[in-house]
Amino acid sequence: MSKLLRDIGLALRLWLLTSLVLSIGIIVFILAGNAPALLAIIVVPGCMIAAIPALLLLVVSMRLIAWSGGGVQSRIHKLIFLCAGICLVYGCFAGLVLPNLVPGISPAYGILICAAVLFACVIAAIALSFRQLNNYFSEHGEPTTHINSNTTYMETTNTDAPVNERSNKVLIKGIITGVLIMVMLIPTLFVNNLVKEREQRQKEIVQEVSSKWAGAQRVSGPYLYVPYAEHTVGSDGKLRTSTRQIVLLPENLSVNGRIIPEEAHRSIYHVLLYRANLQATGSFNITLPGDILPENVDFSKARICVGLSDYKGIEEKLTIVFNNTKYNLAAGLPTTEIDAAGVSAPVALTAADLGKPLAFNAALNLRGSSQLRFLPLSANSQYHINSLWPDPSFDGNSLPAHRSVNDSGFTARWNFNEANLPFGTVIREGGFKSDVSSFGVNMLQPADQYAKTLRSVKYAILFIGLTFALFFIVELMQQRPVHPVQYVLVGLALVIFYTLLLSISEFIAFDLAYAIAATATVLLIALYAKGHFQRWGVAALFAGVLGGLYGFIFILIRLEDTALLVGSIGLFLVLALVMYASRKINWYGYHPKTTA
Repeated sequence: MSKLLRDIGLALRLWLLTSLVLSIGIIVFILAGNAPALLAIIVVPGCMIAAIPALLLLVVSMRLIAWSGGGVQSRIHKLIFLCAGICLVYGCFAGLVLPNLVPGISPAYGILICAAVLFACVIAAIALSFRQLNNYFSEHGEPTTHINSNTTYMETTNTDAPVNERSNKVLIKGIITGVLIMVMLIPTLFVNNLVKEREQRQKEIVQEVSSKWAGAQRVSGPYLYVPYAEHTVGSDGKLRTSTRQIVLLPENLSVNGRIIPEEAHRSIYHVLLYRANLQATGSFNITLPGDILPENVDFSKARICVGLSDYKGIEEKLTIVFNNTKYNLAAGLPTTEIDAAGVSAPVALTAADLGKPLAFNAALNLRGSSQLRFLPLSANSQYHINSLWPDPSFDGNSLPAHRSVNDSGFTARWNFNEANLPFGTVIREGGFKSDVSSFGVNMLQPADQYAKTLRSVKYAILFIGLTFALFFIVELMQQRPVHPVQYVLVGLALVIFYTLLLSISEFIAFDLAYAIAATATVLLIALYAKGHFQRWGVAALFAGVLGGLYGFIFILIRLEDTALLVGSIGLFLVLALVMYASRKINWYGYHPKTTA
């Protein structure tokens, strides 16, 4: 009974320590994130309850491990392997839940992270209980000598014991190094969230400044609104009259515009704004549909309209000259068939104007931000836009027919006609879809440092894995063991590279920020390696490998279409170099006997 109680007590100790270490990590994760702090209260009991199946398996397995062959160290290794299997099973369940808590993590990635975290907690519990485990396995081990009344048998010395012991140490150290690689990926999740948070902050600043200046503008028109009376006969035989409306579009339209970029500053962020000077000229040639009689049209309520997205962008009085008469445009539209907001003015229109060319011209001076879009509301139209901004992004349903972009600015021209537009010059109620034909140019400030930083974070496992593997190989070759704490410090240095990159790139160009952060990280790790291995050659090796790795990742970040191809070839070459460098390592410490 006392032996059973001791088995249970030791299993309980490992169970309790593992649960506590895991609970501390989860509580830190909760407090560092946006999760409710009340969740921290149920973490400790939740971890203990969830680990009860593992506790029962440990109680059953402790005696079996103690009765197995090998020395104390071999039994501890078997316990570690058992715990690794348990962690993998738990990791499979927890890894399926983690992607729901942390967006952007795949299930396979979540399983690896969860299993690695659990195994790290188990290793910590075993380290804290090492003396108790050593005493337990020593007392329950098999005797090394067997004596009877006639003959004394003694175990022969196994000359391969040191080799097996060294092999086990290398294997355990390799497993611990692999687990540490997975564990060090956890801080990269926080870095990933930090990058997204800063990117969102930048978008909020842009939106805030833009809302006070003027938002994205979409200009449409000019077009004519004309109401008419529709007569129908009801089921009771009575004549009913209802008011309908039609929208008349120009026969020809030419828009010439110049976009003048302006930059506003808020804190460390730069917001790109613009002023647009637009000149629209053209003519109407009004023709009514066959089912609408001129006497049913109320020409006295005709209005000329221009659609605008944001009234705040109107800098001065808007006027339009229509049929040789000047009109002042005021806010408000008589119909929302084309636009939800805009300006309009009543115009003098009569039945005598049907079939005649009615010329117009208008000057629009607007403010806006983010983008400037147009609706080509004409049977034949041409838009010519130019600006000093060197980084435009043309979007919408149509790209420019001709464009020129260089360091001094851009010019672009769009052409439309009746054949490539989904509407005619007469639009009835409910017959227009405004989103199918809009086009324009984006005037966004290039802020791709966040996207590039996120792309570099995706290669964190490559940085950490290869650096840890290099430390592991060098320590085997130099016979100077590296403590797991030192691995963690190196891993943290690699993670801090991303925070340096993020913070510095908000003030200077991304390429220069990358060079500064990479140089600082390479020097830090190289000097740390020099301090441990006491050789400048080893420091130069680390500096060269890390410098080449950072340069390789920088090339991948700059590439877009060929990034996968170049990355795959590069990783293959890196793996080949690692295999070549480690080909002469004596992993088992075995030296074949030579015959005389």
